[in-house]
Amino acid sequence: MNYYIQQSIHINLIKIGGISNSSILQIGSSGIIKPSSYLYNTGGFTEPAPAAEAPMSNELIATPSVPLQAPSIT
Repeated sequence: MNYYIQQSIHINLIKIGGISNSSILQIGSSGIIKPSSYLYNTGGFTEPAPAAEAPMSNELIATPSVPLQAPSIT
């Protein structure tokens, strides 16, 4: 039996605490969601990655990479 669902979804604000690999954020209805996770070595790497370098100054740590909007109090 087939079900046909028509939806109208309006999202004014969505706050996601965290999402990681193979996570699903579903808004609305869906059929079957089959979990799958694939890991490929497309670069042909054979050794571990080099250690991360420390930032040049503390200013880089305090400055966000993305411009942030001030919180609004309602």
